Amino acid sequence: MMLIGCLTLGYSTELIAQGEDTAIDTDSTSEEMVDSSEVASEEVAEPATDPIVEEESIIEEPVEEKTFHQAIKDKFIEGGVWFMGVVLLCLILGLAIAIERIITLNMATTNTKKLLANVEDALASGGVDAAKEVTKNTKGPVASIFTQGLLRMSEGIEMVEKSIISYGSVEMGRLERGLVWISLFIAMAPMLGFMGTVIGMINAFDAIEAAGDISPQIVAKGIKEALLTTVAGLIVGVILQVFYNYLVSKIDSLVNSMEDASISLVDILVKHKLTK
Repeated sequence: MMLIGCLTLGYSTELIAQGEDTAIDTDSTSEEMVDSSEVASEEVAEPATDPIVEEESIIEEPVEEKTFHQAIKDKFIEGGVWFMGVVLLCLILGLAIAIERIITLNMATTNTKKLLANVEDALASGGVDAAKEVTKNTKGPVASIFTQGLLRMSEGIEMVEKSIISYGSVEMGRLERGLVWISLFIAMAPMLGFMGTVIGMINAFDAIEAAGDISPQIVAKGIKEALLTTVAGLIVGVILQVFYNYLVSKIDSLVNSMEDASISLVDILVKHKLTK
């Protein structure tokens, strides 16, 4: 009985020791699992960096915006140098003529009231010769008409009026010189643009025929080149039309001023009884 009791007590002690070891191993295993899960969560929380993306972000550079001058030059080349060059030539020649006409017409503008007052004072003080000197020393078409009228005053008032009307037509023709060329360029620039459009469309269809397929890139390129010439022609026409209308209005103002001044001159001559 004592032997059986000793064996039973030793076996139970061994089982208790094995249970404690198993509990310790289980606790350590759970702690290791918790640590590994925390490490895994930390690894997942950190964003993964792709070396290829980093290299691409380093290689990519900001695109520089084109200036207005650079954009115009690119469109000029894309539209075709030949047609765009002709349209540009129309613009340059039209602007040159328009600027020359503006300067000439501004120089031809005369203060008619002051001129009439000087002529009347000269007639009252020095006679016809003094009045001629005043008109000859004054620039402008109005003074030239006055001079022609004073030269014919010995032939009567009717001849003075006819001389003023005839020479007024001559001065009006001088004022309108160059306008016909501006109107020509206004009509020519859009026509050249439309011609470039038609030729560009023909080239686009030729490219489609050669490729054997309707490629959006080929069609878009041809249509783009065609439309650029039309836009250029219309822009040139609009710019020159503005200058043309300004010149016409300026000439009309000068002509009205000449007519009013001519009537006033005849009245002054009749007033001073210097005509027969």
